Amino acid sequence: MGNLHSVQIAFERLHKALHIVRQPADLSRCDALILPGVGAFDPAMVHLEQTRLVPDLKSWVKGGRPLLGICLGLQLLFESSDEGNATGLGLLKGHVQRLPSNQGERIPHMGWAALQHRNDCPLLDKEDPDSWMYFVHSYAAVPSQNSDLAAIAPFGRDNITAMVWKGRLGACQFHPEKSAAAGERMLSRWLKWLETGAKTLP
Repeated sequence: MGNLHSVQIAFERLHKALHIVRQPADLSRCDALILPGVGAFDPAMVHLEQTRLVPDLKSWVKGGRPLLGICLGLQLLFESSDEGNATGLGLLKGHVQRLPSNQGERIPHMGWAALQHRNDCPLLDKEDPDSWMYFVHSYAAVPSQNSDLAAIAPFGRDNITAMVWKGRLGACQFHPEKSAAAGERMLSRWLKWLETGAKTLP
């Protein structure tokens, strides 16, 4: 849904080639999945349903295999969204809400924001002083379980969900592939975790 090319380019800079998954049979060549996306919640779920990938995505995550969601890809992991009537993947408990209009901020939220760590996540480095990431969105997830919340970012007088992490499932509301050096470091940490830590988690 929209940003496959930019994600591919970002990983090429890290010397990793990606394969686009268009149908369930394509999953056999994958060790980890990335679910990127820009656009609206309902059309994205319709598109996933048309590819017949929804049951496989659910089985992938429930089987403890790694998946990284990006932007709309984070929102699709939740149960539902204010943006439409479709049912999300339900891999994380919670709802996606429209950003509030009373925070003195423009909607869509577009620009750079600093991450504030909440729970441990292998993509985050507490020693990294430059964790500013690029956001473009009008909706933000509200996880039901605080333990799933990895990082937040400021939005007006409040904060919004910036990252979630549960087991081997992670996602970011921002675009690491468009977040310059900080985003590249984060994607590099994910690749390193895939080679090491992903194999040792319960």
